[in-house]
Amino acid sequence: MARGAAYHRRMIWDVEVDACGLICPLPVLKARKRLMAMASGQVLRLLTTDPASIIDVPHFCAQSGHALLETASEGPTVSFLIQRGV
Repeated sequence: MARGAAYHRRMIWDVEVDACGLICPLPVLKARKRLMAMASGQVLRLLTTDPASIIDVPHFCAQSGHALLETASEGPTVSFLIQRGV
C-alpha cells in the first residue's frame, strides 16, 4: 500500500481532498488541481457536502477522462473515488 493510502470498502486511495463546506465549483476545482499533480492510475478520494457535487463530479470525470470508481453517502458527506486518467 502506498504511503498515505487508506482502505475504504475494498478500495484504496492515494490522496484525499476534503472539500466539505465548499460550494460549487470549488469541490471540482480542488479535485482537478490535485488530480493534475497525481500519476495516471492513482486514486483520489474527494469528500464534499455540496449537493451539486452529485451532478458536477461525474460530469467532470466524464469530460476529463478520469474514472469515477465509487460514490458513497456518509451522512451529509458524499465521497467520490476518482481514478486519474492518462
